[in-house]
Amino acid sequence: MFDEMGLWFKFILAVLATWRVTHLLANEDGPADLIVRFRAHLDSAILGKLMDCFHCLSFWVAAPMALFVSQSPLDLVLIWLALSGAACLLERIGQEPVLIQPSSQVKNGGVDYGMLRSETSGTQQYSVADDNASRHATRTG
Repeated sequence: MFDEMGLWFKFILAVLATWRVTHLLANEDGPADLIVRFRAHLDSAILGKLMDCFHCLSFWVAAPMALFVSQSPLDLVLIWLALSGAACLLERIGQEPVLIQPSSQVKNGGVDYGMLRSETSGTQQYSVADDNASRHATRTG
């Protein structure tokens, strides 16, 4: 059955399988909490740390999947990396978007937005005319 499939179909199937297995091992508890207990058992050992990182784990999960798709040794290496990369992209697409918001630190009773100035911060609006007038007054005064 798999010999009749095209290379692209096999590749897409391997990408989805790589993502699914990696997501199961890195982010889910598993059936009857088997995966979470396995991760807790590994704890701080090198395998435990590997299972905490989706990107690292996808690299190793993609290896046997690449054997399913590849047709030559050179294909094996390139497809291995591509499967891991595609699984990482799928994981990133499925995450909540990152929202960047200004930090709200209170200074002198107001809100400090770093380099941004708010209109209520008591700063005056700069204008070239005001600057020229103050320079002229300084020279003549």
